[in-house]
Order: sequence, then C-alpha cells, then structure tokens
Amino acid sequence: MEHKEIESTLKDIREMMSKSSQFQALSGWSIIIIGIFACIAEVIAAGIIGIDVPFMREAESLAPVSTRIWTAVILALVLLAVCFATVTIMSYYKAKKYKLPFTFDNRMRKMCINFLLPLAAGGIFSLAMILQGHYGLTSSIMLIFYGLALVNCQHYTYPALRFLGYGEILLGLIDCFVIHHAVLFWFLGFGVLHIIFGIIYITLYERKSR
Repeated sequence: MEHKEIESTLKDIREMMSKSSQFQALSGWSIIIIGIFACIAEVIAAGIIGIDVPFMREAESLAPVSTRIWTAVILALVLLAVCFATVTIMSYYKAKKYKLPFTFDNRMRKMCINFLLPLAAGGIFSLAMILQGHYGLTSSIMLIFYGLALVNCQHYTYPALRFLGYGEILLGLIDCFVIHHAVLFWFLGFGVLHIIFGIIYITLYERKSR
C-alpha cells in the first residue's frame, strides 16, 4: 500500500514539474484566427502570383513574375508578423485571465529558440531559392520547416502541438511531388490545418482545464 502511495506521489510531482516547465498560456483561439488570416492571405497571394482568381485577373497582368513573387514574399512576412502579434497578445490575456505564468523566463526562451531556429533556417533557404529563380519548391520548404519548428518546440508547451507539425511536414512532402499547386498547399497547411487543430485544442485542453 505504501509503495503505491509513493508511486502516486512521485507521479504527481513529475506532472507538476512537467507543467511548470511548459508554456501553458497558448490560446486555441489564436491558432484558429491565424488559420483564418492565412486563408485570406492565400487568396490574395493567389491573385498576386497569377493564379486565376476572378477579382484579381486584371491586377495579375500588370507586373512581371519576379515582381509578383516578391510581393507575395512581402505579404508572407506581414502575415508572419501579424500572426506572431496575435499569438502573443491572446496568450498574454489568457495567462492574465487564468493566472498562468507569462514571463520571458528560461522556459519561454527555450520554446522560442526551438521554434525560431528551424523557422529561420527554412526562411533563409526559401529566400535563397527565390533569389536564384527556383520558385518550384519554396512552398514545400516553408511547410516542412514550419512543421519541424512546431515539432521542435512541443516539449516546452502542449505536446499535442507536434501533431500540427506532422501535418505541415506531410503536406510539404506531398507538395514536393505536385506541380503548380503551391498556394493550395499553403491554404491547406497554414490555413485549414490551423483552424482544425485550434478547434481540437480548445475542445481537448482549454475546456477541460477550466
């Protein structure tokens, strides 16, 4: 009996230590909003790049391919900044509401490093491909490295985040073998997958923790 009590106590201690070392303030609604932002951005990017989007047919014929590609890159950078701000602000308010820790401590620093390192590597790799005029695999590279970033940082937040990462990696790998459907895969990866995962995240984690 005493042995079982000791095991139970040790299990509780391990769970407490695990939670104290993880970033718990991530908001499920921010994940959904990011997905919605991405869906809107992908529709705009489709028109900029030159895919047949009715309300942008005239605009696409006004600029050469390189100009349209760089415009899409700038749009992606703006989207990244908006998404980062959205996650930060909504996580802050969630932490404040539920009295969760929200400071740039060792836990959050490790999470940011593990997330940003693969993301930065993928961004630089994609930029190098674009500068050399190799546009074909840039969408795959972005999806794969973003997925790796999510998997890499899941140890410092909710472990379920890795499943979103696996989905992004899988879509990126499929995209490697598909031609002329980059924006579709971006739409699915950065948009639809985020929305689906955000709904599951709220259902399984946030509602149960209240």
